[in-house]
Amino acid sequence: MLRSAHIQDLASINRVISAAVMTWDLPERVKRLALTSYHYHAVDFAHFGMCVAEQGGVLVGVASWEPADPRDLPEELGAPARGMLLHGVYVDPALQRQGLGRALIAAVVQSTQEQEMAGVLVKAQADAVPFFRALGWEALPVRDAIRDYPHRYWRGL
Repeated sequence: MLRSAHIQDLASINRVISAAVMTWDLPERVKRLALTSYHYHAVDFAHFGMCVAEQGGVLVGVASWEPADPRDLPEELGAPARGMLLHGVYVDPALQRQGLGRALIAAVVQSTQEQEMAGVLVKAQADAVPFFRALGWEALPVRDAIRDYPHRYWRGL
């Protein structure tokens, strides 16, 4: 079941994020040092759209999004294009590959459509590249090696 996230979910959200990040193909020290930067805080509820997935009353997934910086959107959209940035999608590792990530992404896409934006951008972690490719998202070229994230994907609407 998907629903809007509430501030009371914060500890469970961060538990899911921690479990997911610790499965990434990175050195253990890097994961430990970076982990808290992926966690959400109470103030984030004022800035992000968030939804969670639950199974049996247990929070098992989360997605968050916010309006994208127009400079990050595909050039061919032109100005004044508006798009959504998928800030994060995390699923409990024990429940991955069961459609929860796809369902969370669908909620982000729906929110983007409701706000009449051109599409959804994600700056994906390297381990997530196959997921976004499988969803059919378009890989965006790196236009500025200093500024652009290397794994950017776009889902136009």
